[in-house]
Amino acid sequence: VTSLVVLQSRHFLSLLQHRVPARPPKQLDLYIGLMAAPRVFIVRHGETEWSLNGRHTGSTDIPLTANGQKRVIATGRALVGDDRLIVPHQLCHIYVSPRKRAQRTFELLNLGIPGPLPWQPHGNSLGGGLQCNAKVEITEDIREWDYGDYEGITSPEIRRMRAEQGLEGTWDIWKDGCPGGESPQDVTDRLDRLIADIRKRFHEPILNPPEGKKPHKVSGDILIVAHGHILRAFAMRWAGKTLQDGPAFLLEAGGVGTLSYEHHNIDEPAILLGGAFVVDLEEKGQ
Repeated sequence: VTSLVVLQSRHFLSLLQHRVPARPPKQLDLYIGLMAAPRVFIVRHGETEWSLNGRHTGSTDIPLTANGQKRVIATGRALVGDDRLIVPHQLCHIYVSPRKRAQRTFELLNLGIPGPLPWQPHGNSLGGGLQCNAKVEITEDIREWDYGDYEGITSPEIRRMRAEQGLEGTWDIWKDGCPGGESPQDVTDRLDRLIADIRKRFHEPILNPPEGKKPHKVSGDILIVAHGHILRAFAMRWAGKTLQDGPAFLLEAGGVGTLSYEHHNIDEPAILLGGAFVVDLEEKGQ
């Protein structure tokens, strides 16, 4: 039996669109400082024509659909804000894929980056009152899986092609990789490099501060905006699972997932399946 984890659902998103009462940012900072381990938010780019058709989209640089842009804007309104899941001023670093579909998705999340982005904007800015001072970095380590000979075709077409080539059995990207592209080990190597960078630069100082030093007051939250296969692989490697043996994750176009640590321990990376709303203490009797 294949275990399955859905990192984001439309039903959960619709619930979040009913706003909870805003809490002052200082109270939110206190909550994060006392309660939450650093988190990594993974965001898949919004819908494209190829994602709609099930075509494998690696290096091909195609834009979001109009509907994809609208859905990302809705996601940003529901999940980004001082009283939301992703608190812009609590982010300490942001990684974005080199592909414009991921970069436009980041723009539409509207996090409130004050300075110029490391790419030429792909559309109009939404504006708003949020503020985020995190550095935005483009990295090849989080680009989509290189599909090689399978670029631009669907899974059924790949299986027919393999059958014509005399390759027996079904095709599983997590085990077989892509001829002319990347193997599971290739992907594992670059993701492990990125994960090690995140933990050493941003999370180790918070979770394991040097003796005699107080923990950092910042949350250490990280945002990654990229693609379906690579982010699912990232979640597996984050949890210490191989791509061949890890659980099957789903991440819809425009979906959001959360990774963190159990027991505030950097040696216990975890998938955060869901978090509860935090309410003011005076509401406890209601």
